[in-house]
Amino acid sequence: MIVKAKKIDIPEILALTRACAKSMIEKGIYQWNEHYPSAAAFEQDIDREELCVLKKNGAIIGTIVVSTIMDKEYEDVEWLTPSQGNIYVHRLAVHPDMQGKGYARKMMNYAHQFAQKAGAPSIRLDTFSQNKRNQQFYEARGYKRLGNIYFPKQSNDPFYCYERII
Repeated sequence: MIVKAKKIDIPEILALTRACAKSMIEKGIYQWNEHYPSAAAFEQDIDREELCVLKKNGAIIGTIVVSTIMDKEYEDVEWLTPSQGNIYVHRLAVHPDMQGKGYARKMMNYAHQFAQKAGAPSIRLDTFSQNKRNQQFYEARGYKRLGNIYFPKQSNDPFYCYERII
């Protein structure tokens, strides 16, 4: 069940994202660290009513941010559609113990349905250049790789921007 996150959920969300960070680091993927994702980022997502969680048996097993706000890092990317009314996906995560079971696909389907209902021209997101599994995940769903952006607090390596026209 996908529901809007509440501030009381933040400790459980941080435990999930830290488990994801640890799992990625063990695989040599330095995408998330002690700076990102942060409690402050999740608080802002909740204040905007953009953070959703996937629950199974009462436990949070996944998170996704579905936003209408374009981050400044995206401004110089040559997108496929005009930058008006687009949907942005951030901080998609599934607990490592629950990965490979279709939960990320379920959350992306949720984002796609949200975008359709909102009349959005596209969904935009970024993923780490060293995370080949994520790149394959998005490309298999029709997302086109467009440009690179950088988040120096996370990595010296680029993040790839993707867009899927609705």
